[in-house]
Amino acid sequence: MSDKNHSYDVVVIGAGPGGYVAAIRAAQLGLKTALVDKSSHLGGTCLNVGCIPSKALLHSTEVYHDLLHKKEQYGIKADNISADVSALMKNKDSVVTKLTGGINQLIKANKVALFVGEAKFLNVQEIEVKGKDNVKLTAQNIIIATGSTSIELPFMKFDGKKIVSSDDAIAFTEVPKKLVVVGAGAIGLELGSVWQRLGSDVTVVELLTKVAPTFDDDISKHAERFFKRQGMKFELGAKVTGYKEKGSEVVLTAEKDGKTLEFPADKILVAVGRKPFTEGLGLDNVGVKLDERKRVIVNKKYQTSIPMIYAIGDVTPGPMLAHKAEDEGVAVAEIIAGKAGHVNYTAIPNVIYTDPEIASVGISEQEAKAEGIPVSIGKFPFSANGRALASGYPDGLVKVIACAKNDTLLGVQIIGHNASELIAAAVTHMEYRGSAEDMARTATAHPTLGEALKEAAMAVEKRSIHSM
Repeated sequence: MSDKNHSYDVVVIGAGPGGYVAAIRAAQLGLKTALVDKSSHLGGTCLNVGCIPSKALLHSTEVYHDLLHKKEQYGIKADNISADVSALMKNKDSVVTKLTGGINQLIKANKVALFVGEAKFLNVQEIEVKGKDNVKLTAQNIIIATGSTSIELPFMKFDGKKIVSSDDAIAFTEVPKKLVVVGAGAIGLELGSVWQRLGSDVTVVELLTKVAPTFDDDISKHAERFFKRQGMKFELGAKVTGYKEKGSEVVLTAEKDGKTLEFPADKILVAVGRKPFTEGLGLDNVGVKLDERKRVIVNKKYQTSIPMIYAIGDVTPGPMLAHKAEDEGVAVAEIIAGKAGHVNYTAIPNVIYTDPEIASVGISEQEAKAEGIPVSIGKFPFSANGRALASGYPDGLVKVIACAKNDTLLGVQIIGHNASELIAAAVTHMEYRGSAEDMARTATAHPTLGEALKEAAMAVEKRSIHSM
């Protein structure tokens, strides 16, 4: 949808989770709104080449893995089970197409004007769009929501063939015999899991000394053990130094304890994080200030150094998470409309969608101790949970971190099946500054995995019923 009068109350640059949500909420609040994106496939990185397609592949390969390795346990007889990579990709693409189409319908239904092209600031109230649409837009308020892009190592430039990013790794046409993953964070572990389940020999090389480094040490150790049991290999505490071509292979080089290590592979997936995408926006033209990591500096109302220009999501400080951007999208639209938009950053969950999944909210035990906060810890293993045993997913545990002085929930960490869904209950309790006691006294259906959360909360005061 376009408008001959290109003057708006709000113009949003970027149609990822933060941007399109901000545009829809602004329109709901009666603000004349335009949305600009360089692609007509709305949803940004998350929907098109990130969160959604990777989860489609993770689910398909998890089903395949279970059929291969758990069918006898489940009492199922099946022979000649195989995976069809092209069919997996077709299913992934179908999911993405449905969701991008849905966003386009939402934009139209909410009467948001959509312009496709690259946006650039001409001044604090005017943007030039070049691409499919070539227009100039003026606005009383402008929201920057351009997201992030994969970090490229300076000595390992992406070529899309041997040295690949996550964008490439969700679209391989065949299973690489050997895949080396640089980085043991969410992206590396998830995409490493996808291809390992399909038969790839996967080695993960990580600079730090643990996998899933943002989680507590005990959770990370459980994760490493589970992934190794599945066949994934790890080289931790190793610094990547480069690569070299060797016939049809590519060899990653690294240093550890003064020794040079080599990892031959068909492909090297570099998954060392993401960086804000602000290039080409012309921020210098209007004086929008960036920090040392090229993130847009904002205040508590998401205003940049230019009050009528706002920024949300991955281009700003904080965790690069789609749901964080979505909440900020709602908040910034409400603030512009004169309402009290707000995001509770202490209750933003974080998830790694491997098998088992790893999820957290709040601060870790290590962070609490570093801040001098006395803690009480409660844990409960899924091996003692009836639903987990009945379903064949006994791996993992729930860990509750509470303040030892007043029992306030400080954080919850879960490694186990469906941890991404279970963490929502912990987020709810933390949203109202609930206590471990509140969680412990919450009635939970039996049998469910959620009972493990209740039992871990009870264990804070050493009164768990079903564990010793």
